[in-house]
Amino acid sequence: MTEPVADIRGKVILITGGAQGIGGAAAQLCAERGARVIIADIKAETGEAHAAAIRANGGDATFHRVDVRDAAQMEALFDAVGASHGRLDVLIGAAGVLQGQYLQPEEFPLETFEFVLDVNVVGMFLAARYATPLLAESKGVMILIASGAGVTGGSSSLAYGASKGAVNGLGMTLERHLANRGIRVNVVCPGGIATEMKLGVIKTETERSGRNFEQAVAESHLGDPIGVARLLAFLASDEADYVRQRMWTR
Repeated sequence: MTEPVADIRGKVILITGGAQGIGGAAAQLCAERGARVIIADIKAETGEAHAAAIRANGGDATFHRVDVRDAAQMEALFDAVGASHGRLDVLIGAAGVLQGQYLQPEEFPLETFEFVLDVNVVGMFLAARYATPLLAESKGVMILIASGAGVTGGSSSLAYGASKGAVNGLGMTLERHLANRGIRVNVVCPGGIATEMKLGVIKTETERSGRNFEQAVAESHLGDPIGVARLLAFLASDEADYVRQRMWTR
């Protein structure tokens, strides 16, 4: 007998960084399973195309261009979601960047460090800030994408490792603050996943070392983003009501 998938039909799910990568896979899968998906991303062309492809396959998806670092844009995004959808059931914070890989501290430009933390940490905080009132009304779910980087190990980038450690800390702190408001908070730490970001890191490493890029990718045994998306869809469902704190993927 086939085990039924977790039911997210009709749930309103907003995904920052939902145009591609893990966020994009989550948008696709959640829509396939009957959720009403809002994709929020700075990449307008990619995001619009992804939402259109989801709709062409029978899913419910809209796209909003937003810079997650900008408080006014983020506030307007969640106001628009409240007005158009009437509620928000799930926030998936997947927006993130990685820059400055393999640079030593004295080589690392301050503006690059600040940019990565602004996107990965400030952007996550702003998403949580403006999602909270809506999620409190629906007794919803907040899912933050962190990483093993900065949590159990290092990173190719000092800024990325620091930022993901901060996302993990933000999620643990939010859990305590929001539990009495009926909001479940989970942090997900993906492993090596075949995203544009990860492939960019491998490309930089092979250029530095002279290794073959295709061979390095094959030897990395990267996972498919859809595998992480399946976990996110489960966490978005009521079946995950007893799940707490941090979860890991390959």
